Amino acid sequence: MGVNSQTDAPIADPLSEKPVVSYEKLEEIFDDIRGHQLYDHEIHGCLNCGICTATCPSAHYYDYSPREIVQLLWTENLEGIYDAMQEKIWACAQCYTCAARCPFENSPGGLVMIMREVAIKHEMDSAKEVLRPFSRVLLKVVSTGNQLAPNMITKEAFPDWGPNVAKIDAPLMVLRKAIPMPTMHTLDTAWEVNLRASVELYTIWEETGVLDQLEAVDENLFDVVSDVMDEKREEWEEWLEEQAEDEDED
Repeated sequence: MGVNSQTDAPIADPLSEKPVVSYEKLEEIFDDIRGHQLYDHEIHGCLNCGICTATCPSAHYYDYSPREIVQLLWTENLEGIYDAMQEKIWACAQCYTCAARCPFENSPGGLVMIMREVAIKHEMDSAKEVLRPFSRVLLKVVSTGNQLAPNMITKEAFPDWGPNVAKIDAPLMVLRKAIPMPTMHTLDTAWEVNLRASVELYTIWEETGVLDQLEAVDENLFDVVSDVMDEKREEWEEWLEEQAEDEDED
């Protein structure tokens, strides 16, 4: 069933507890994808040649095909688009090999990114399931400005390292103190982030809607992040007040 179908028959959503998805909802999702400011830049047609899929690393290991993504969008296959958003779009590694090889200069990877954004906007269960494991990393970014810190690297978290995981048993604090920059002499962060930079980053997230997206996929994490942001802003305001008082005394 494509975009021209006249039926209003709902379809099942394999990951949601809700039993059906209406045709109006399918149209709404596709309109959000097509209305994205980058959409027309990422798709220009399709020869159905398969070069993108032939060179795609993810296609070799997952039920994923860049060509399928382009074809679904180009033919406005609403049900197929919705189905792909339940699992397939999350298999893309965003390497953009497909974009480099496509004779039509399509970017399946770019289209997948748009579809992911729309999946988050519509609070799809697939988005919540995929993003949930990254909550710890996101909280680390918000609270410290660092994506990864030495104390997050544990043997339990990286079993695939094999024999090299033994290096984690090294005295990390001793090794960190050997780094020339004093700001890196800690295990809690990879580097020190200026308080003002943190506050500015929070403002950017608010203005660009990132926090709204976070609330949609993980409300508990959103609450924690909001508390951290409020504390950082209070610290910043207190610092500004102290600087103003010092200037008045001078």
